[in-house]
Amino acid sequence: MEFTTAESFLHEGLLQSFELTKIIVRIFFLTGQNLKQYILKTNVYPREPSPLKELREVTAKHPGNLMSTAPDSGQLMGMLLKLINAKKTIEIGIIAIDPNKETYEIGLPIIQKAGVEHKINFIESQALPVLDKLLQNLSTKYPDNEGSFDFAFVDADKENYLNYHERLLKLVKVGGLIVFDNTLWGGTVAQPEEAVSEDRKESRRSIIEFNKSVSIDQRIEIALAPSGDGLTICRRIR
Repeated sequence: MEFTTAESFLHEGLLQSFELTKIIVRIFFLTGQNLKQYILKTNVYPREPSPLKELREVTAKHPGNLMSTAPDSGQLMGMLLKLINAKKTIEIGIIAIDPNKETYEIGLPIIQKAGVEHKINFIESQALPVLDKLLQNLSTKYPDNEGSFDFAFVDADKENYLNYHERLLKLVKVGGLIVFDNTLWGGTVAQPEEAVSEDRKESRRSIIEFNKSVSIDQRIEIALAPSGDGLTICRRIR
């Protein structure tokens, strides 16, 4: 591996000391945490719509609250949706752990109070069969789906990210956006595999494979934003 002059200094000089490396990593970690709180307190929470704030607070009390999207990521996606004037969107999320629609029903009263329930078609199913069905134009509510969606968001099983990507590229129109969450996977994508806990390795490998694949995919433009746990924003160009 080749390094720039600055990188060589860090790699061959400072980082020769294991103890100093631990100190540097800890400083970066603490700085990152402080910056995260700064962003939330000064930019996100003051501008957060009241239904989202209420939903975030209710979600925080749920045992599975770690599955929620980071507020700063939500703010970024909200702006993207407005910038492209999105009208028709699709979200692929994890519901296999919640077979009784519990998490959806937690948010349902807030959705109803916000007056947007009529805009949501909640489908409880494995995602791939539903996407295939949409592509076959078998949906009575949304006919002629191919190339009709403005925006897609994926926060589901990492092992299927590439499968979701291929199908969404057909469902989202040219110029539309597909956003994938957790593409930094807690920073483990930049760590050696032996430093990663066993329970994170399989998904880490899938995310790394996904990141490599989309980086060379000529059908899209991409930007990986270090928001939340990493948001990969894909814009379909062909």
